[in-house]
Amino acid sequence: MFLTISTTGTPERPATDLGFLLHKHPERAQSFSTSHGTAHVLYPEASAERCTAALLLEVDPVALVRRGKGKGRGGAPDSALAQYVNDRPYAASSLLAVALAKVFKTALHGDCKAMPERAAAPLPLRIEVPALPARGGAGLVRALFGPLGWSVVEAEPVALDDEFPEWGDSRYVRLVLEGELRLADALNHLYVLLPVLDDAKHYWVAPDEVDKLLRAGDGWLAGHPERQLITARYLSRRWGLAREATERLELVRLAEAEGLDVEDVDNAVDETTDTEERPVPLAQQRRDAILAALAEAGAARVLDLGCGQGQLVQALLKDPRFTEVVGVDVSVRALTVAARRLRLDRMGERQAARVKLVQGSLAYTDKRLSGYDAAVLSEVIEHLDLPRLPALEYAVFGSARPRTVLVTTPNVEYNVRWESLPAGHVRHRDHRFEWNREEFRGWAARVAGEYGYEVGFAAVGPDDPEVGPPTQMAVFTRTATGNGEKTEKTEKEEKEEKEGRA
Repeated sequence: MFLTISTTGTPERPATDLGFLLHKHPERAQSFSTSHGTAHVLYPEASAERCTAALLLEVDPVALVRRGKGKGRGGAPDSALAQYVNDRPYAASSLLAVALAKVFKTALHGDCKAMPERAAAPLPLRIEVPALPARGGAGLVRALFGPLGWSVVEAEPVALDDEFPEWGDSRYVRLVLEGELRLADALNHLYVLLPVLDDAKHYWVAPDEVDKLLRAGDGWLAGHPERQLITARYLSRRWGLAREATERLELVRLAEAEGLDVEDVDNAVDETTDTEERPVPLAQQRRDAILAALAEAGAARVLDLGCGQGQLVQALLKDPRFTEVVGVDVSVRALTVAARRLRLDRMGERQAARVKLVQGSLAYTDKRLSGYDAAVLSEVIEHLDLPRLPALEYAVFGSARPRTVLVTTPNVEYNVRWESLPAGHVRHRDHRFEWNREEFRGWAARVAGEYGYEVGFAAVGPDDPEVGPPTQMAVFTRTATGNGEKTEKTEKEEKEEKEGRA
């Protein structure tokens, strides 16, 4: 990936001032490590009349695939060949935008202690990007850059093959921008619009991307005619984030139109008098109860069985007392989402050593799950058909045998308190059953007796005096004498029971 930034000057204001503004000396070639390769900054020409700074990003395509294996966009079920043979090392994309932000971070913010007046003033700039993916064609390139003050916006389509013109043009263009702009504004245009045109970010888009977009788009994005498209593509069509960004940009636009600060426009709520407490979501209350129970049990190595999209794994990793966290789920797709949520591809080495996501079914014994302090089955058992529940019981309590097991499940009695839930319906369409408090306690007592555990119970959520809490939790603690052998049934009785289920 390659782009150049050029400017012209005079003996009084030499073009080599570009080196001060970029904080990169024209007489040296410098290299910087990025998350997916090495960025090089060099100056093909540097004189008082003309100066050009080049940013070259070397990307290792094999390392790019391996780094994203099973995580984020790299884990998508593409063909094996397409993962290794693609345009990512060569065409300007979000990879180049990330390198731009790292290498020219100070220039992006418009800071230059040596020449603050030059940083604040427009410069005659020429920017060239030889290979830019443009989903939408050259017309979209001009529609995005044209309203931003560039006097020249050239987007020359690149032919699929010069020797076979009948094949037509590729989705790539050669971009040339010319105009008098502040260097910081030009860099921010590129930082936002390169990934927008590529429309395929290489990393998981988190909520903080909204702040990045608004910071880079300050002064130009709120009034851009293609604001909606830019916002949607930059945020990878995560519509909740795009809606938040659109609302905040609309406030900025209104404030600019009225000549006011954003705070003066967004004053519908007086925060000094807003004392109403927002209810804590039940899912958060459930995670808090689990974390408290694990802490009380002194657990350090924890299994999250049926981890789903990794919300509990994420909460466990925030607490340093949990030294090893393993998320297990039968769904590969859920594990992929969990990996994105945890940002495994960008996680530090020390933190990454604490977490592992594995695919597995709780209906079968698994040697990988043995030897842990605690296991959590949070909202899991109700997703199994009742005849398959004994297999899970043995896999967890009989084979893995953690010292502590936490099980949470809905309390069906509380369903009458959900106004939006029709009578007789379960809370989720995938629930095979939902137990009342007596049924859950009976099941938990039986499992504890069979596998050498003691069990206690806790309420999660508001404990209604008539129908109990919305979620019920059982805390199993392995007894000193428990050895995993069933104590109440003979082999003959067990055989008869299995035949009866069959």
